Amino acid sequence: MTFRTATEYVENVSPGSGALPPRPWYASSDAKSLSLNGSWRFRLSDTADAEDDSFAEEGYDAGGWAEVSVPGHWVLQGHGSPIYTNHLYPFPVDPPRVPTENPTGDHLRVFDLPEDWPADGGAVLRFDGVESCARVWLNGTDIGEFKGSRLPHEFAVGHLLKTVDNVLAVRVHQWSAGSYLEDQDQWWLPGIFRDVTLLHRPAGSTLDFFVHASYDHVTGTGTLRVDSDVDGRVTVPGLGVDIATGEPVTVPVEPWTAERPTLYDGVLATEGERVPLHIGFRTVELSDGLIKVNGRAVLFKGVNRHEWHPERGRALDLETMREDVLLMKRHNINAVRTSHYPPHPAFLDLCDELGLWVIDECDLETHGFTEQAWRDNPVDDDRWTPALLDRAARMVERDKNHPSVIIWSLGNEAGTGRGLTAMAEWIRGRDSSRLLHYEGDLGCRDTDMYSRMYADHAEVERIGRGLDGGTHKRRELPFILCEYGHAMGNGPGGLVDYQRIFESYDRLQGGFIWEWIDHGIQDERYGYAYGGDFGEELHDGNFVCDGLLFPDRQPSPGLVEYKKVIEPVAIEGDGDGTLRITNKYDFADLSALAFTWSYQVDGETVGSGDLTVPALAPGESAEVKLPEPPATAPAGEAHWTVRALLAADTPWAPRDHVVAWGQVAVSARQAPSVAATDGPVLGDALITLGPASFDARTGALRTVGGVDVTGLRLDVWRATTDNDDGAAWQTDVRYGLLWRKLGLHRMRHRLDAVELGDDALTVRTRVAPAAWEIGLSTVYRWTSDGNRLQLTVSVTPDGDWTVPLPRLGIRFGLSAADRVRWFGGGPGEAYPDSRMASTVGRWQSTVDDLQTPYVRPQENGARADVRWAEIGGLRIEGDPEFFFTARRWTTEQLDAAAHRTDLSPGSAVWVNLDHGQHGLGSQSCGPGPLPQYHLAAEPAEFSFVLSEAPASETR
Repeated sequence: MTFRTATEYVENVSPGSGALPPRPWYASSDAKSLSLNGSWRFRLSDTADAEDDSFAEEGYDAGGWAEVSVPGHWVLQGHGSPIYTNHLYPFPVDPPRVPTENPTGDHLRVFDLPEDWPADGGAVLRFDGVESCARVWLNGTDIGEFKGSRLPHEFAVGHLLKTVDNVLAVRVHQWSAGSYLEDQDQWWLPGIFRDVTLLHRPAGSTLDFFVHASYDHVTGTGTLRVDSDVDGRVTVPGLGVDIATGEPVTVPVEPWTAERPTLYDGVLATEGERVPLHIGFRTVELSDGLIKVNGRAVLFKGVNRHEWHPERGRALDLETMREDVLLMKRHNINAVRTSHYPPHPAFLDLCDELGLWVIDECDLETHGFTEQAWRDNPVDDDRWTPALLDRAARMVERDKNHPSVIIWSLGNEAGTGRGLTAMAEWIRGRDSSRLLHYEGDLGCRDTDMYSRMYADHAEVERIGRGLDGGTHKRRELPFILCEYGHAMGNGPGGLVDYQRIFESYDRLQGGFIWEWIDHGIQDERYGYAYGGDFGEELHDGNFVCDGLLFPDRQPSPGLVEYKKVIEPVAIEGDGDGTLRITNKYDFADLSALAFTWSYQVDGETVGSGDLTVPALAPGESAEVKLPEPPATAPAGEAHWTVRALLAADTPWAPRDHVVAWGQVAVSARQAPSVAATDGPVLGDALITLGPASFDARTGALRTVGGVDVTGLRLDVWRATTDNDDGAAWQTDVRYGLLWRKLGLHRMRHRLDAVELGDDALTVRTRVAPAAWEIGLSTVYRWTSDGNRLQLTVSVTPDGDWTVPLPRLGIRFGLSAADRVRWFGGGPGEAYPDSRMASTVGRWQSTVDDLQTPYVRPQENGARADVRWAEIGGLRIEGDPEFFFTARRWTTEQLDAAAHRTDLSPGSAVWVNLDHGQHGLGSQSCGPGPLPQYHLAAEPAEFSFVLSEAPASETR
């Protein structure tokens, strides 16, 4: 005999039972609603059927239960632990079966109806997001169960409601058949993590309506038609529109675009209620092989956005969502892919209001089946097709009235199969006004665009030139990189090189950086925790921390770089007094911007003013004459800096917000030099040369004036970045691993000679790793004019060097340092392939503020193109310009740290003056740095001039 259990629904491939058909998400003007968010009683069981269902009955005493906040995840509230995997399922793959050990959270809420709750009509109970499977009871009645974690589900409950003491019981299972469809690269976080709302539905109210608002760019008119399941009228006062539902009207309008998101307020009035409408007129089409909106091709400058908060996980409030959109807009981002599920619907309201193109992605990913070569993949198994269609419908019906949504995405990394084709056919039949995306469909059978992840620069250029091959259909479609520029740790590098390619070929319509925010979990042990920090037996480490924002939503250097790379105005010049200004917007002219100039000499501004720039149309350029340099400007290295600012407040940024900038060199710097007029003098234990002293036996520098210096020597090692180390599945060379194999992190320094000449102290060494024949013959030549000290370093590689160097420069320690001043690139860090956002100027900082707080510590904080720096009483000038880094721990300590809390300030500040750094790339998931950013092991010579600096400035 086989016993059937009461939890069979957990492993059923169906989407659920009892839920109403999907419909739009909106706030009625006059129908009542009751939020059931807040504190709920909670009980956690180890298995799906560990407790009976009596908790759902009226009168059940849950006084001894714990409490959790809804929206929320119970594992972030002290009950169990989060799990992070990139694509591996954290349970045995046996679809649709899941483990008996299935954490199950019983949630209980008792509520009263408001006194003014209408007695007529019906009511629906709405869940906007529950992971991963839920069964619901109201007042002891089982009303249904559902799967589809990031999708809405509603139940008709009007007949079950009481005036007081309504008992809402929800049983949530962490694992279910639905989990096989939700293998996204993120934390597994069970719970009721989006809103729970009771909605009154008056008699005669609409359940479903569809706003069709197209735009004709030739005539400048918009055509509006609102279909509704209940007859009513549509009014749009700003357009003088008053029509019946289902009736079209064409009127002159301003179109909606991400650059100018014009919305018209309207009302859908039926017998039972009034529904506010926010109408954006726009037409999306595939035309001439391009994605066009309102007749123009768009260039996506986008990001992939997971929903994340370091304390609340995916339970986001409106303020956090607004902060995300404002940050995107302020950093010139114009598009977002909702990886890899529909976001909270309020986020799309913000995209409508503030202006972002949206690829709305279905809650579907089966990536773990790649380990079985996609065998048993649900998207190619007809038993699962109803669940796939349900997910597609719940996305489309919920979000169809958002003008910001211009593309539907079938999901992510789910292979291919009949189920995806069924989804595509259903979506096209329901909504022909948008295009379809799916990256895994390389033949583009079901999609309107060719989409790829992490294709390298060369391949993207081949695609742009039409040399990529593929099916006939694919060759005629536009191309986007739905993921590129993997923003894990220090990086990504190479963004400007991608952007140049995008802008060179019409077929290439941009891309979306992976990803928006680090998914670090706030943790007192580590600062921010990542995979493995909660004892997971299977995890993917800090691969979950790969965002342009740190977990606290502070912009990373990668976001600052991206803002510069994708800025919508190009400001270029060659120092002849004329600039070329180019409008890179797709739709807007430059009338909303004001331009300013400033003139710097040796990093100090000596003049500034306004610059008149014509209101160029999209794609237009103009030559603009700069004023004459200020007559009072001193001699020195000079630059023009021109900025494009918002001319007035906007909904997303205040007046004078910097949208774009350019810097043009006028005159070059004079390289520092020291006349070798002093000679070294040998004492009992020290050699003196000008203001410096050296160890007589080793030639090691000890002091410069009153500043103690320790450990000065050649340095080639950096604490490897996530991009240096690469990803285990990659076949390309991963230099971080090769560097360690060769022992570049443990170089030995052999002293060959200390030579005292008439005008120089020369120290000859060989720097090499144990176990290998390769090395670097290194000569330190010291000279002085009596007041200043010049070090010239000559490096000659020995042996067969087959890898580039991580860095090349000198390192030393200072006993005391806090303030830093420098003239060079800033204010933030920069590396060879991530330096577009670095502005030449005079900057200052503390040593602590020079550090970039990557969740997993790694090489960071270098300032590029430094002419001179002052730190710890020491002034350093370089020839040529150099990378400057200073930190309160050694590179070795930084390299060994797994979390920020592993780093403790030491007694010294360690300074790196680098002639070169290896590029960053984005090989943590994408390609490594381009060859031009490799730091080749080849002969090099560079010098520094050292002297005392005013102590008050740098100590």
